[in-house]
Amino acid sequence: MLFADVSGSTSLYETEGDAAALDAIGLCIGRLSQAAESTGGRVLKTMGDEVMVLFPTPDAAANGASEMHAAVATLPPVNGTKLGVRIGFHCGPVIQRDNDVFGDTVNLAARLVDQAQKGQIVTSRETVQQLSPALRATSRSLYSITIKGKADRGELCEIEWRPVSEATNDPGPRPEARSAAAALRLSYRDLQLVRRRQNDLVVIGRDASCGLVIAGQNVSRLHCSIARRDDRFVLRDHSTNGTFVTVDGDAEILLQGEDMPLRTHGWLALGEPRADTAEVVAYSID
Repeated sequence: MLFADVSGSTSLYETEGDAAALDAIGLCIGRLSQAAESTGGRVLKTMGDEVMVLFPTPDAAANGASEMHAAVATLPPVNGTKLGVRIGFHCGPVIQRDNDVFGDTVNLAARLVDQAQKGQIVTSRETVQQLSPALRATSRSLYSITIKGKADRGELCEIEWRPVSEATNDPGPRPEARSAAAALRLSYRDLQLVRRRQNDLVVIGRDASCGLVIAGQNVSRLHCSIARRDDRFVLRDHSTNGTFVTVDGDAEILLQGEDMPLRTHGWLALGEPRADTAEVVAYSID
């Protein structure tokens, strides 16, 4: 169950008047609905500046949330006011009746969207545990809240759909067609991977579910991930022993729980320096 709330609508009504604000918010709601439906969601209803969507799986909801943020990010500012969106979702049983849904899952999802900031996706720890390994790797813990009717406090998590350093900032307009053609190429032994799409995510690690599996005693199950965010491919380390990154012409850098935009071409060594291992991934961006 997912709720998406347009952020910035109140100030838009105050500065631009009812008619202009209504048109801009209506366009935003339309983009949110299209993005949700394109990823398997069913829009149950729209309520002013909020959209209520039912997804078949937690993965579909996480992907839909990312697409919804991306769709709103393409909208131009309205006389300097840039609209954004806050999203919260939770996985659980619901009661469906007359194209509407009811129950604790719905109530908790509505509570989660209230906890989200502009540009943020918030979910529950229980939902994160049901995500696929690749999407789980993009989550991080936030804090706990008291949930009405529950004895235990609920732990909140954020799904990061762009680099963590930008997670709660206005994403701004998306790049033009020049960056759309950019490709990330990964080479490991006889295997080559190519990624171009905006929301493609590559997880590297020793777990069999990873997009690029590397066996090594210092490699974590879900060691690091690379995602395309606007005009950059950003690597994020999730490991115990760190990811060693060498950009051609620069010194080797150790990442530990950090993000780093990848440039031109270079090498990734997982868990130990490049000089100490033969398990090295070469990358290039063109």
